[in-house]
Amino acid sequence: MTAETSRAPLRRLATAAKAVVLAAWLLITVFPLYWIVVTSLKPQPEIFTVPLRYWPSKVTFEHYEELFSFADFGTYLLNSLLVSLVSAGVVTAIGVLGGYTLARFAFPGRGALMLAFLVTQMIPLFIALGPLYLLMSDLDLLNRLAGLMLVYVAMLVPFSTIIMRGFYERVPVALEEAAQVDGASRLAAMVRVVIPVMLPGIAATFIFAFVQCWNELFLAITFIDSEDAKTIPVAMNSFITQYDIDWGSMAAATVVSVLPTLVLFAAVRRYIVEGLTAGAVKG
Repeated sequence: MTAETSRAPLRRLATAAKAVVLAAWLLITVFPLYWIVVTSLKPQPEIFTVPLRYWPSKVTFEHYEELFSFADFGTYLLNSLLVSLVSAGVVTAIGVLGGYTLARFAFPGRGALMLAFLVTQMIPLFIALGPLYLLMSDLDLLNRLAGLMLVYVAMLVPFSTIIMRGFYERVPVALEEAAQVDGASRLAAMVRVVIPVMLPGIAATFIFAFVQCWNELFLAITFIDSEDAKTIPVAMNSFITQYDIDWGSMAAATVVSVLPTLVLFAAVRRYIVEGLTAGAVKG
């Protein structure tokens, strides 16, 4: 018996152990999502049935009907889409320009600016909540989606700029120099040569900003109290009352709120994968 043959059972055992661990991890990850979907399809009395039912005895869409009939969830969904898309778009545009500046130009204070961007990510948000609320009140931006967008943009620009700077530094400067030798200006070289190469990084930055805005509750619940301006997280928080939690509507709202992000991820999944691998440039 060779050494290779003697090690074969050990390799099979290791492979089986990895499969068991991955299966257990998959179960732990997927089961909460499955339970939310099942809960949203159960009749209200069955949600609290003991022992637990892992599949409804009768599938019902009553929670989804209540969601859009009585809770005006469609308005909240549109508000969240508007806030998230606009904020993420502005953040990404600023990050593209700011990241290029930090990556390609040497100027006094660049290091201090980078340090300031990083420090802002370490400051707990609630510390600035009081002054921020007073500022929003003075500017008459409370209960306005535009005010929430402005806060989100200010909150996400530093980190997005840092992310974009990292992607730009992986793009060879020779690409721009070659375009400039051919007569293109620096701006034209950036738009026509660098930006197409940067699409994975831009997509990853946009997704990051979109998800942050889509899921954010703390600022939204502080600055938004009007029914017409509520976003999905604020609306879902209203399902929790002093004496009860509407689990059926909460589960249905969770399922509905996940769908736009799933669609967005599916639409740009190729760019996300490339962006997460540092936006490598093919020679």
